[in-house]
Amino acid sequence: MLPHPDPALVAALSSDLAAASYSSDALREAWGEHADAAHGRGLRSPAERALAGRDDSLAVIGRLFALGVPVEGAAVDRALPQTRGEGLTALGIARIDGDLVRPTVLIRPQSFSDDVGEGEWWIASDLDEAALGGPLPEDHVLGVGGASLTLARLQSTVPAASGLDVGTGCGIQALRMRRVIDGVVATDVSERALRFTRLNALLNGVDGIETRLGSLFTPVAGERFDRIVSNPPFVITPRETGVPAYEYRDGGMVGDDLVASVVRGVGEHLEPGGLAQLLGNWETRDGVEGLDRVREWVASSPVPLDAWVIEREWLDPIAYAELWIRDGGTVPGSPVFSGLVDAWLDDFAARGVTGIGFGYLLLRRPSAGEPTLARYEEAFGAGDGALGAHVDAAFAAHDRLAALDDEALAATRLIVAPDVTEARHHRPGEADPTVIELRQGEGFGRAITVDPGLAALVGASDGDLPTGALIDAIAQLLEVDPVLLRADLLPRVRELVFTGFLRLAPG
Repeated sequence: MLPHPDPALVAALSSDLAAASYSSDALREAWGEHADAAHGRGLRSPAERALAGRDDSLAVIGRLFALGVPVEGAAVDRALPQTRGEGLTALGIARIDGDLVRPTVLIRPQSFSDDVGEGEWWIASDLDEAALGGPLPEDHVLGVGGASLTLARLQSTVPAASGLDVGTGCGIQALRMRRVIDGVVATDVSERALRFTRLNALLNGVDGIETRLGSLFTPVAGERFDRIVSNPPFVITPRETGVPAYEYRDGGMVGDDLVASVVRGVGEHLEPGGLAQLLGNWETRDGVEGLDRVREWVASSPVPLDAWVIEREWLDPIAYAELWIRDGGTVPGSPVFSGLVDAWLDDFAARGVTGIGFGYLLLRRPSAGEPTLARYEEAFGAGDGALGAHVDAAFAAHDRLAALDDEALAATRLIVAPDVTEARHHRPGEADPTVIELRQGEGFGRAITVDPGLAALVGASDGDLPTGALIDAIAQLLEVDPVLLRADLLPRVRELVFTGFLRLAPG
């Protein structure tokens, strides 16, 4: 059954959900902290037990659309008086089965926070494994998963005129883009996914999102955008009979070829100065590290690109196979699970794959001239908070630094970022520290070890004196050559400014 996002019926449903105060906080309060945590792990029975016996609108809607449980038709009609069971069936999101209304989709509240403000959406998607009681169908449209939240947190907060969401799925990235972008095109190979995107846009009163059917950049041939985001179907899947090819995560190509195709093709669809923000997997293959292979993809783009690529996770082939087989709803320990693991391992072995990286690809078409940024790094486990403003600031810092030679940099004033803290570690009885560590509380949460000279410079960076004057004063205190100290510190100052430990004072 496909959703049929009729505007009038969706408006009625939205009104009913609002009247019932259907929100994340209300559900959490209704079924309790421990049941909420269990629900997040895919276990719905504690929440279902907590709502049992309640017939208020929140409880009825929670059972129906948060948990995917059939509910008596009379209770549904009372809880959703404008929509009623008949309206839900007309929308293609439920069916009437005797005295029961059986949901065919989930509609869950999803809170968000960005530079524009805080709010909450209702996000419709297909029934999950808990509601289905088994593995997902291959045309499953995923709701807001971990990767979706990661990309949403990564999105730039700078306003722009045009945006493109490649592989939109349920439309969560398009909704997020629309908060700062005038008009968004959302593409997907799945008509089912596009129906959900339109449903979710209507459900949340968001206009300016156009949906187009097709693979990758085919629906936008010849067009360019200020911003492109994509959580593409990057999961590496064996091309073998019996291995499920889930549309939401599998692009139908071998290995990491799909991500390579996106990287090579995205530049032609960026306006000068435009930014692409992507998620992806890449293989370490035949002794070539994954980040080095990504570097080759960027280099082969017909449009030269600035590149900042961050590998935040790395898995061996066994762990990777287990992760994605479980994701599809297959239970570990079963013969089917073991057979799928073997299929994945055979596929990796055939290509000489020894590891798989996951991370962020930030690709920018220069406004003019040649690219000046080529940064490929590991930042494992970093970046669980909002990252959009941090990424914007890093690109702005890079551009400003690129225009400064060392003499000009020495003439600038620096300000230590307010989220930076310092820790000094001493051996018992010794006055001088053996380790000095700087940590970020925001951004990628980096932690770096610094020497006394750099620590002193960061500590003195309050925006009052030029950097060169501070270095000269530190050289005098440390009794070292100021020229050599400048040569040592200024390159590291550039790194600290890019990564957000230090900021260039205005002017």
